[in-house]
Amino acid sequence: MIHPLTFPRLGAAAAFALTLLGGTAAHAAPLSNVTVAFLMPDQGSTRYEEHDHPGFVAKMTKLCPTCKVLYQNANGDASRQQQQFNSVISQGAKAIVLDPVDSTAAASLVKQAQAQGIKVIAYDRPIPSTPADYYVSFNNEEIGKSIAKSLVDHLKATKVAASDVGILEINGSPTDAAAGLIKKGIHEGLADGGYTTLAEYDTPEWLPSKAQQWASGQISRFQKKIVGVVAANDGTGGAAVAAFKAAGVDPVPPVTGNDATIAGLQLIISGDQYNTISKPSEIVAAAAADIAVALLSGEAPKAETTLFDTPSRLFVPALVTAENLKAEIVDKTVNGKPIETAAVLCTDRYAEGCKKLGIAP
Repeated sequence: MIHPLTFPRLGAAAAFALTLLGGTAAHAAPLSNVTVAFLMPDQGSTRYEEHDHPGFVAKMTKLCPTCKVLYQNANGDASRQQQQFNSVISQGAKAIVLDPVDSTAAASLVKQAQAQGIKVIAYDRPIPSTPADYYVSFNNEEIGKSIAKSLVDHLKATKVAASDVGILEINGSPTDAAAGLIKKGIHEGLADGGYTTLAEYDTPEWLPSKAQQWASGQISRFQKKIVGVVAANDGTGGAAVAAFKAAGVDPVPPVTGNDATIAGLQLIISGDQYNTISKPSEIVAAAAADIAVALLSGEAPKAETTLFDTPSRLFVPALVTAENLKAEIVDKTVNGKPIETAAVLCTDRYAEGCKKLGIAP
């Protein structure tokens, strides 16, 4: 069992996930011809189209070849997600995997579905005010704590004095409960570091354009006092990097991230971003499929912990910097494939950075 407050390397977490999910064929009542919905929140991150949805479909296909998966993405619109939720119910969905646009508004969706005997699995983002049937995610609070502490440790290691300087904090969407957990973790990671938080911002809908606009204003306001930025994901981190470059700041102070997107990893390779979090979405997507099949088969899936009164499984990802990017991203595999290939990462202007890190396309 992985305790939700520990932070081992991804290898252990991935092995745990694959072991846990590998022997799921012997459900008490094998499913057939059941409809399951997979509702994702936005297209601000490429992960949902490129990793989460394909990972969920792949696992559902293995567990229930005759089952039907309905996929919808709300593109950051809570009203649209409600319409999509109603639509999949009308199409006969018996289980709904829901990554909510608005974690508070999603409570009514959970109640609506459960009143009709439909199972709801909260995915990635929790639904704090109403217990879903299950919650599966990476450990968001620990992610925030890890990226923040990593930045503080780096500043101390490079002997950046803490007097009369500080850090900017760019959080995620205020309607996303997972962003709230990341924010809480960031505050914990910065608490004893000795560096002042100059200003912080909750980014509406996680939009990089909003984060860049805010960061630009803070750069004008604080100028050389900014010695680092804790950004809650790679989109907002990349936005901060862009703001510094637009302002002519060179070198860019260390900026954190999360999600290990291709763009984020390439910024680390080029030296413009300090860290990110590797959390292959296929692991959580496969877990969601496994849980959906178990619930629909009349089983009670094992819970590793309880969060917001909901039985939960929290996977623990890996912190990635330039020092371990090759080992954690290029050399490590999930489901037999590299998390990301050198051929994808080391294109054009990133080739030289890859060479310095020992990454060969």
